[in-house]
Amino acid sequence: MAAKRPSRSSSASSARPAARAARKAPAKTVAKGPAKARAKLPRKVAAGTRPATTKPAKVRAKAPPALAQVVLAALEDMKAVNVKAMDVRGITDITDMMVVASGTSDRHVKSIADRVVQRCKEAGYRPYGVEGERDGEWVLLDLNDVVLHVMLPRVREFYALEKLWEKGAARGS
Repeated sequence: MAAKRPSRSSSASSARPAARAARKAPAKTVAKGPAKARAKLPRKVAAGTRPATTKPAKVRAKAPPALAQVVLAALEDMKAVNVKAMDVRGITDITDMMVVASGTSDRHVKSIADRVVQRCKEAGYRPYGVEGERDGEWVLLDLNDVVLHVMLPRVREFYALEKLWEKGAARGS
């Protein structure tokens, strides 16, 4: 013969549906947004005063570092050799600063250029163009205000860009 289950007490069975109903009942939502914020503010505010319930003024973020500083820091970080920065504002309208640097190998030249692009993007500057990255002997980065030439030492010696721009500066003065 099967054993009888104990019968549920009436108080336990009546408590369970109430608990279930409480769990399933939707929570009251509180309206958020500008309408509620406006409702809390006093209707009339004296001219020139701010109500105490408004948010404080936002603190301005620091200005991003200058592009030239970002480029030179990235070159230093990647151990670029013989870095030379020239102010060419008086010579040309193309750019403000010309930077010439060397790498020890074609891989080093490519990685220097990649790091400069990466750091510039992190600082909020986008390069306009990158040339010569495939070969790695001479990579040119156009960053608008700064033009960067990263070269192998033999290529740098052959083209002698520093002498070209320095002569132009001496002639223009």
